[in-house]
Amino acid sequence: MNAGRLVKKAKKGNKEALLHLIMSEKDAYYKLALTYMGNTHDAMDAMDEMIVRVYEKLDQLKKPEAFHSWSKTILVNCCKSLLRERKRTILMEDWTSSEGKETNPLIKSEQLMEIQELLVHLNEEQKEAVTLKYLHDFDYQTIAEITNTPIGTVKSRIFQGLKKLRKLFGGEDIG
Repeated sequence: MNAGRLVKKAKKGNKEALLHLIMSEKDAYYKLALTYMGNTHDAMDAMDEMIVRVYEKLDQLKKPEAFHSWSKTILVNCCKSLLRERKRTILMEDWTSSEGKETNPLIKSEQLMEIQELLVHLNEEQKEAVTLKYLHDFDYQTIAEITNTPIGTVKSRIFQGLKKLRKLFGGEDIG
């Protein structure tokens, strides 16, 4: 069954339809939450909060086919809200501390750890945009929707972030 039909059922009170919609993208939601929260426990808390907000605001969704991007935007907002509440900042070094030993079993790839270390050199907006583009493989439009930012700004943040990394690490300049 397609997402549009499931959303219509969920709007009529069918909780199983809503559950099916969320479970069909559970891995993507988890990966996205983990990127923001930095650990499994907090990622799960953010997902729990997202499910509650999606349930409460489902009647506000205008385009049923946009459910997944809409719910991912809610998830990002939940993550940011939880981070503000807890008054802490996620530093990418925390993910790869202990002298290079992985502290998070989900990060298995040495290449991924190197990317996370590089991202420390970017400002928060650039880091977020580059992460969503290259680690989550989102397109510019989706990133713009998730971050509530104009698409031109998203492109600029990615461009400037990559330019900064190339300059810092001796790669070819793209400009």
